[in-house]
Amino acid sequence: MGLFDGLLGGRAAEFDSGSAASNAIELTKRHHHVSLTKQGAASGHLRVNLAWRMRTSDIGGPTRESLLRHPLRALKPPEVIGHSQSMVNVDLDLGCLYELADGTKGVVQPLGGFLGDVNAAPYVKLSGDDRFGSGSGETMYVNLDHRDAIKRLLVFVYIYDQTPAFDRTHAVVTLYPSSGPRIEIGLDERHPQARSCAVVLIENVKGEIVVRREVKFVYGFQAELDRLYGWGLQWGRGYKTKAER
Repeated sequence: MGLFDGLLGGRAAEFDSGSAASNAIELTKRHHHVSLTKQGAASGHLRVNLAWRMRTSDIGGPTRESLLRHPLRALKPPEVIGHSQSMVNVDLDLGCLYELADGTKGVVQPLGGFLGDVNAAPYVKLSGDDRFGSGSGETMYVNLDHRDAIKRLLVFVYIYDQTPAFDRTHAVVTLYPSSGPRIEIGLDERHPQARSCAVVLIENVKGEIVVRREVKFVYGFQAELDRLYGWGLQWGRGYKTKAER
């Protein structure tokens, strides 16, 4: 198994109501932030979900259909199917670096069993570890009834084991506020050697809860994300236990 880091020690201008058809807001490079406060959704439990699927055309290398032998099949888009262990050895994990208003800092992640607590500090809890990209994915809850105690949360995704495969997955992080449209962030940029990605930053900006798209890929793990965002934690090498696997 691969080695991983284990823990040792822009303000929104206006709210985008999202797509009426899908009831979703997609955060992009151009439209990269949204205010939960202006939506009236800065309370209750914010559900954060990671789901991914594998593109079959990426397994075993890309293939091309002959236009002469199969003219219609060549026009079909790549099939996307659910990930299974037999196809490719990839395990995406959802995590969160947190900083509270009193200066407390830490991490919520499957590695090391740092699952958090939704009713006490840090008011963030990971529900479990999905090894195989199932339909439900991995889910984290943020208790925004304690938003005054939260300064910032950095939601990130990293790849467990030895296979960098962000470029072979169709991964999406979706935020489900207590009301209003869901918020989607796709990890669809091509970074074949990246092992971690800072996905979204949730900040308390003078009492306003702002969600901002990051989607910054790095080639290291949590320690590199820490340095990128100035968290200042101390990290060491870590493994998943059998229970966490």
